[in-house]
Amino acid sequence: MICMPACSVIRLGVVDYAQAWELQKRLVAARTEGRIEDVLLLLEHPHTYTLGRSGKIEHLLMSEAERQTRGVTVHWVDRGGDITYHGPGQLVGYPIISVGSHTVHGVEPSTGRDRIPQADYVRYLRDLEEVLIRALTAFGVRGERVAGYTGVWVDGKKIAAIGVKVNAQGISSHGFALNVCTDLSYFAGIVPCGIHDRGVTSLDRLLGRPVTVDEAAQAVAASFGQVFRLEMQPEWSSSATIWLR
Repeated sequence: MICMPACSVIRLGVVDYAQAWELQKRLVAARTEGRIEDVLLLLEHPHTYTLGRSGKIEHLLMSEAERQTRGVTVHWVDRGGDITYHGPGQLVGYPIISVGSHTVHGVEPSTGRDRIPQADYVRYLRDLEEVLIRALTAFGVRGERVAGYTGVWVDGKKIAAIGVKVNAQGISSHGFALNVCTDLSYFAGIVPCGIHDRGVTSLDRLLGRPVTVDEAAQAVAASFGQVFRLEMQPEWSSSATIWLR
């Protein structure tokens, strides 16, 4: 029997974006120092727009007045990608993992010192897409990739966005957002991921029936373990307090 590395699955419920970002930073530091094993955070956010390193302010269409009325916050963050939306009914996943097999190690010939690991970002993105594609099959939905774009699509509409960061030691943060039972009207306040000519969709809209975030979380955790060859260890938490303090 092959013993696979462990990965803790932490279900946090609805968490303010800034709090979750700070938690990621703490976990990345701990994972980088080898004090914890791999972790997959699964959660939801209140209504939030985030802009990544390629974010363009002109892709934020909703006025400040309307954002205040609708309770939408805005954050500039250090992930890849442009602008996206997070909100209730959307499953957000933040893998804090050692990219492992996607990381190249070696010795710098000129100095003899250990070379800073260089993560294979593209492969990692494709792996995250595969996680979501496999999870969707549990609901009878066929997700697919679209050439030239990152994320997962169904019938030409985006159902999952991906934006990540991998530090110099090969530890990942940020991640993916899967529209489960999301209020898609909030996407009208942005140009999602900077793509003008494609729409968005959600799992419940595709199925024509209610789907819960917990259902999606179970499917995603299972497929995450398959793709990354990790032994998923659920630590489903009814309270985020112990993680966020």
